[in-house]
Amino acid sequence: MSYLNGEFECKLDNKGRMMIPAGLKKQLPEAEKESLVINRGFKKYLVIYTKQEWDKKLDELNKLNQYETKNIEFIRYFTRGATELSLDAAGRVNLPQGLLDYAGIGSDVVLNCMLTKIEMWDRAAYNAMIESEPENFAALAEEVMGDKRREGNI
Repeated sequence: MSYLNGEFECKLDNKGRMMIPAGLKKQLPEAEKESLVINRGFKKYLVIYTKQEWDKKLDELNKLNQYETKNIEFIRYFTRGATELSLDAAGRVNLPQGLLDYAGIGSDVVLNCMLTKIEMWDRAAYNAMIESEPENFAALAEEVMGDKRREGNI
């Protein structure tokens, strides 16, 4: 799979369905055949994976020692609420109400592509998060990516 790109504003209908934007749908050709998986994010947003990417996450989790309490708890909370999404004939997905409630998502949504996954935010929460961008983004970039350049990774 290629990396996902873009930021898309969407609306949910009164039944919790969302039309996958055409620009995003082009990046997800396997979604119509294999489906997508939606799950909780680490904060108040949701994450959408292709089935193939979700299976990679499960493979990683399956390597954890499941006799250790912290691993069991992480697996339980990470997979809690994960739901497979199928596109209907109109190109919509029906989103689970419990997940929408968890993330505080109303009818206005932002889909933010993050490499191999898609974050799904309530529009107001997303705008608030984006507005809190660090004053010195260059310093953050140096802190996070600075050593990568020396290692020859970028």
